[in-house]
Amino acid sequence: MRIGFVVNDVLTEDHRYTTTHLGLSALHRGHEVWTTGVGEFIYDVDGGISATARTVPGTRYKSTETYLRALQADDADRERIRVDELDVLMLRNDPAGDAIERPWAQMSGILFGQLAVRSGVIVLNDPFSLANAANKTYFQQFPEAARPTTLITRDPDEVRSFVDSRSGKVVIKPLQGSGGQGVFLVDPEDGSNLSQIIEAVSRDGYMVVQEFLPEAEEGDVRVFVMNGELLEVDGSYAAFRRVNETGDIRSNMHAGGAMRPVELDERVFELAELVRPKLVQDGMFLVGLDVVGDKLMEVNVFSPGGLGGAGKMYEVDFAGAVIEALERKVNYRDSYADGPLSNRDIATL
Repeated sequence: MRIGFVVNDVLTEDHRYTTTHLGLSALHRGHEVWTTGVGEFIYDVDGGISATARTVPGTRYKSTETYLRALQADDADRERIRVDELDVLMLRNDPAGDAIERPWAQMSGILFGQLAVRSGVIVLNDPFSLANAANKTYFQQFPEAARPTTLITRDPDEVRSFVDSRSGKVVIKPLQGSGGQGVFLVDPEDGSNLSQIIEAVSRDGYMVVQEFLPEAEEGDVRVFVMNGELLEVDGSYAAFRRVNETGDIRSNMHAGGAMRPVELDERVFELAELVRPKLVQDGMFLVGLDVVGDKLMEVNVFSPGGLGGAGKMYEVDFAGAVIEALERKVNYRDSYADGPLSNRDIATL
């Protein structure tokens, strides 16, 4: 299998990232693995899709550290490859990470991924659905029972009205963004800074105003869904609790969150079942669900992180299970060559 991974920038990747774990696992399973930045695509004059991509010499690396070091080295193998001749292209870049300094890069991976689909490449997650998930309005398309009460607006008066109507605290954050950036917690009893918060958040566009779930003070639970089902290997689920010991309400890793083991309760299974139909319909192969209390806080369809850390914590090879699933998809595609399955269909088979 020839597999390509798309990231924001190869040189800014970290050995702890899920993409690095997936790349090393694919290499250990004997596959040809390429990694490219979202700004390295080329639309050829013959209508083909190429990219300047990196790979590593040899096949055996003891750790993600040594693998990534070889991939990022000045003398790493760097070639112009035909993307449309890959078997699988995984879009692992985070559009929000390019929102400020490289806004042109946000949709580039998705757009070139859509072109690659035309050549029979399996592109995951499905790039046509990813285009509809580029901001937090996608989250509002999931069942209301799974989501906290939410207002999306640029009108300051609407925000103030929402805050006044709540008996508890309220979270205000930008519609576009990730990593806990620009997230504010507002107490209705102390609204002295509300105007400044509204001004700061609305400067970048629409605001998401959301009920605060008290359980968030204990962190959240990240659980991986693959092919519409909770990812499980040898009786262990790819899940963990994220806690922020600094007192910050943001528990994600970029904001200082720490990973802890978690035993999933029945509500997590119920939430996963609630969102499964849409994830399958949209061809979302690998997804991260963030759960607080009895509600979903986010459905991360772009580059959910923590898979390698979860595998290490439970001594389970979750990354290997993902690559094995990709192998099956390539086999499905090749077996149905006379009556091809759509990319969206094969994404969650």
